[in-house]
Amino acid sequence: MSDRRESLQQVVADLREYDCIDDAFLAKSFTDQLLILDVEQEAAIPESVLETLRANDLRGIESVYGEDSEAHSVVGDVGDVTRHHFVDVQTRGSHQSYVVDQ
Repeated sequence: MSDRRESLQQVVADLREYDCIDDAFLAKSFTDQLLILDVEQEAAIPESVLETLRANDLRGIESVYGEDSEAHSVVGDVGDVTRHHFVDVQTRGSHQSYVVDQ
């Protein structure tokens, strides 16, 4: 496991300790690494969580990909939670794509 991935796994573990966070995990989207937060519906992400994300070079997916949205990380509701995606801008574009050349 890379040092960066280990570092982000620790961030995930720390974020899971918040009462309003139902789950946190790492995922991959084409060439980017994502940190996914499942937050209780109607709950705001605490400022301390946002500070932790910023300090670890994680930015809301909408702001990274240039979408015009006030909710910079919200992807949508999944069951009883709202899913938020954050892009690891430190390694953005450096992950192997799932796309297979023919």
